[in-house]
Amino acid sequence: MTSPGPGAWREILRRRVITVAALLGLWAVGIEARLVVLQVVRHGDLMARAERQQMRTQPLPPKRGDILDRHGRILATSVDADSIVAVPTEIGDAKDVVQKLCGALGDCTQKDQQNLIERLSQPRAFAYVRRQVAQDQAQRVAALNLDGIGSVKESKRFYPNRELAAHLLGWVGLDNKGLDGLESAYDAQIRGKAGTVLVHTDARRHAFGRFERPPTSGSTVELTIDEYLQHIAERELHAGVVENRAAGGSAIIMNPHTGEILAMANEPTFNPNAFRDFDDNERRNRAVQDLYEPGSTFKVVTVSAALEEKVMTPDTMIDTNPGRIQVAPGRVVKENEGHNYGVISLANVIAMSSNVGAIKIGFKIGTERLGRFVSLFGFGHPVSPDFPGESPGIVWSPSKWTDGALASVSMGYQVGVTPLQIVTAVSSVANGGEYVEPRVIRAVYRNGVRYAVTPKVVRRTISADTAALMTSIMEGVVDAERGTARVARIPGYTIAGKTGTASKLVNGHYSHSDYNASFVGFLPSRSPAVAIVVVIDSPHGPNRYFGGTVAAPIFKRIAEPTLRYLGVGPSINPQAPIFAARHDDAPSPAADTPASDPVVSLIADGPPGTLPDLRGMSAREAVRALVKLGLNARVTGDGVVVSQEPAPGMPLEPGSLCRLTLERLPRRPNRAGPP
Repeated sequence: MTSPGPGAWREILRRRVITVAALLGLWAVGIEARLVVLQVVRHGDLMARAERQQMRTQPLPPKRGDILDRHGRILATSVDADSIVAVPTEIGDAKDVVQKLCGALGDCTQKDQQNLIERLSQPRAFAYVRRQVAQDQAQRVAALNLDGIGSVKESKRFYPNRELAAHLLGWVGLDNKGLDGLESAYDAQIRGKAGTVLVHTDARRHAFGRFERPPTSGSTVELTIDEYLQHIAERELHAGVVENRAAGGSAIIMNPHTGEILAMANEPTFNPNAFRDFDDNERRNRAVQDLYEPGSTFKVVTVSAALEEKVMTPDTMIDTNPGRIQVAPGRVVKENEGHNYGVISLANVIAMSSNVGAIKIGFKIGTERLGRFVSLFGFGHPVSPDFPGESPGIVWSPSKWTDGALASVSMGYQVGVTPLQIVTAVSSVANGGEYVEPRVIRAVYRNGVRYAVTPKVVRRTISADTAALMTSIMEGVVDAERGTARVARIPGYTIAGKTGTASKLVNGHYSHSDYNASFVGFLPSRSPAVAIVVVIDSPHGPNRYFGGTVAAPIFKRIAEPTLRYLGVGPSINPQAPIFAARHDDAPSPAADTPASDPVVSLIADGPPGTLPDLRGMSAREAVRALVKLGLNARVTGDGVVVSQEPAPGMPLEPGSLCRLTLERLPRRPNRAGPP
């Protein structure tokens, strides 16, 4: 064996150095390659992952603005609610966690559990478990103290009056977005703007920094709706639908001078706090979405056109014999119930609701002129910007009208209208001939500033003289002897109105069992405070199906408390107003008042912060005084206020109820004797 020479160690050392250098070079190249991959190729992805791990951005939903009635009473507001959330990346056994969560929530189905397991098994930084849970459910989940499970506060829409004005208000989804009604139509204003919160965390996911951009609250919307009148309309409509075993109905109370809708009721109804529990039929706003053939209420348009165009006068005699008329080959129109009214005046065509008379008036007017007035009165197109889902109705172009179509339109058939269109059209008669745009938005509050919505007169439908003639003619509808709506009469008040009874179109044919019964009117007729329409869908009760026997009584039951609430005095033989005055040298007014007479004291404001003395005021004056003080009023009787509860001088409690009792004071004899 040959031993290595004395210089061999150098060669061995050189090879080893080369080997180590090569290995170090390969290691350096690997490191560089890895750095290139991390810093260049995967730079964006890794930066995003780092940000997700070190920073959490969460949205801060805005608080929706309130919706108020015309007196500031809350119809819709927002409250805080707990939502259960999860960080799936921090959850180990998703199945076990879901089982515990469902035990705490208490209402999970098998499908709910499976969906939740799938969501919590995904490598995500955030997931909802259940949104807007009840307080006791949130407490039970918190008590579990599960890793990766927590809760956040969210804003939840709340309707304190449940079904009240539900169709008008609409509802809000889980994402705080309005889905129907005014909540949807004015979502951009009511919703506000969302904020954000940025949270910085360390490797252990402990927060060490926070940056927050707060959300902007939405605008508050004040409606023209009066909460009390809305309650009255809904109560009486519901009672009428039940009594007449009807499929549904609508009622609207409107101020004919300003277009303000004071109440809009629909039946059936729903609770917007739990809108998912109701079907589309219950959630539909029939007053602006449902079309129906109005029948005889539409004769107001026909007769208005005849008077305005000076084709006829109220005294023009019309021969309706023999109670039927042929309007087209093979088509004969008869009077309701087989009546034959004979020769009657144009005024009695409205009072008695003669179909033959209306058709003859329509033929006299002609297609072009009647079509023009149909459009002037607002039919065939939407009438209010406050209802984006409003149906425009159905009106054929007059150029396509045949004689049969002209006859049908003249008596309220072959046109599709909404209850809102009918009451708006009749309101133009009530206010002297101006078509005022109907509205439910009274004001919007932004940043503490109130922006009021002013009435909008769109156009003139008829002259003031024609409106006065129509008012007189429509008063005959509630005439005790000849009118079709005698049951709508209210003692002490004049009413102008019109009944409507129309067969429903079912499967292309007019039904002999299903009808739309309606009544529209305004009162007091010569100085109208309100216009009211009532439409009942498919009544099958003891009152049969006529507008005069089904809808008119509901109209009356809505109108009577409305007049009392608004403080509208009688228009027939009104009593002279009572004035109370006092001078330092005059005796007390009570000095010569008989013991049997009601005691009426002087009207006084009283000390600041106390209830004023309202005795001696009219109902309207008293209610206005209470409203200015932020109080609610309940009025019984008619005449002037003779007693109040709480008594004058009691401390004011904003929002409390003051009960007013009204009586008519007897006329006193002249105690001084004859002159």
